[in-house]
Amino acid sequence: MSKIELNPQCVFDCFGQVNQVPRPSKHEEAMISFLLSFGKGLGLDTQRDETGNVIICKPATPGYEDRKTVVLQSHIDMVCEKNNDVEFDFTKDAIQTYVDGEWLKARGTTLGADDGIGVAMEMAILKSDDIEHGPIECVFTVDEETGLTGAEGMKPDFMSGRMLVNLDSEDEGQIFVSCAGGCRTAIQMPFQLEPMPQGFYSFSLCIKGLTGGHSGDDIEKKRANANKLLARFLYLSMKKYDLRLADIQAGGLHNAIPREASCVCSVPLKDKENICVDWNLFASDVEQEYNVTDQSMEFHIGTSEPFATVMDKDTSTRLITALQAVDNGVFAMCQDIDMVETSSNLASIRMNRDTMSVDINSSQRSSIHSARVNMANTIAAVFELAGARVQIGEGYPGWKMNPRSELLKVAVDEYRNLTGKEPLVRGIHAGLECGLFSEKFPGMDMISVGPTMRGVHSPEEKLYIPSVGIVWDWLLAILRNIPAK
Repeated sequence: MSKIELNPQCVFDCFGQVNQVPRPSKHEEAMISFLLSFGKGLGLDTQRDETGNVIICKPATPGYEDRKTVVLQSHIDMVCEKNNDVEFDFTKDAIQTYVDGEWLKARGTTLGADDGIGVAMEMAILKSDDIEHGPIECVFTVDEETGLTGAEGMKPDFMSGRMLVNLDSEDEGQIFVSCAGGCRTAIQMPFQLEPMPQGFYSFSLCIKGLTGGHSGDDIEKKRANANKLLARFLYLSMKKYDLRLADIQAGGLHNAIPREASCVCSVPLKDKENICVDWNLFASDVEQEYNVTDQSMEFHIGTSEPFATVMDKDTSTRLITALQAVDNGVFAMCQDIDMVETSSNLASIRMNRDTMSVDINSSQRSSIHSARVNMANTIAAVFELAGARVQIGEGYPGWKMNPRSELLKVAVDEYRNLTGKEPLVRGIHAGLECGLFSEKFPGMDMISVGPTMRGVHSPEEKLYIPSVGIVWDWLLAILRNIPAK
């Protein structure tokens, strides 16, 4: 396996340090302590706010004191996903990385380049003594991945700069200047238990090995959703057989396209062979449907130890019908630019026998607030018709493009000077903290850039090594050419 050097070394050295520190969303205490020690160790003004956000301020280098203050911002938490056959504790273990050709990957887990590589770039700038720049505020926010609560909890006086470079994008050569807002819709469907009927065959179903990915940025790629696939088969089977549902555990994080789903069901013993045949035919059909996007999907069926009780038939019927009917994926495209406007992701389904409810989580995104509200209401209506309790979260705002951005002009000019190519200026169908910053810091001039990553929010996450050097040189050029106050 060929390898390339990890350049710029200063950035990858810092990224290695970052990946030694556990940092699951909402459990970033170790990373906060690490950054506080890091900043104070450099003799720089280092502060933490009540929410856990950290800011490290670096004065201008000689000759650049008259430049506008620039905020460099990234989030310190990471999505913690792993393959089922991997033993790993995200609260204790260091991420194990390796080089595969021109890509940096992790062994069976998310890599944490989202957004650890942004953190590393900020650290490298703070450590350097040979970079030309005006006043810099390096901001590190918490809990971006599960609610943007770090940005939401930030006070209006935390940052003084009014130019901000967000380092949380995933395509080198692209400059993001707007983002979608989003919300979560939580569903609870109460159920009763009834005795397993006599003479029934119990079996388990499992779908795994799907590509998955980011529920916003990857939603237009037509990848399979494991939860929806499982619901499809259950709906088909419910129409043919006296199907009983004993357990369902499907999907994972609200911001990831589900890669795995499983359940335990029962049918009359006389239908045992038929259900197995149906499953194999269904698997063949689905593999053909997704032969481009999900080439490694696996379908498993096997005999299960029977449960003494199953979900009551009425609730099971209503649940499976709602899961079949509920919207998932792209709902609408933007009318003015070629990108997704509105979408929904059926993220997780959990049957909880302790609380006697099936808990379902989904997320909705849109660059238009009213369209996002409509999407969430559409999801809610399906489950309300099925008799479930539904709660729509408040959500977070989107970020509109500033057509008079000074920072954008500098970024475009310097990318052209560096590469001889034009960067792509676009919006992203995902939540960025810039949306909240635009509310809290009116007039903030912002862009979002970053190196190329693929498979984020999944164990397939990988970082394209050559792109890191390009973004690094580009970022330094931007800092050198920030206009005067």
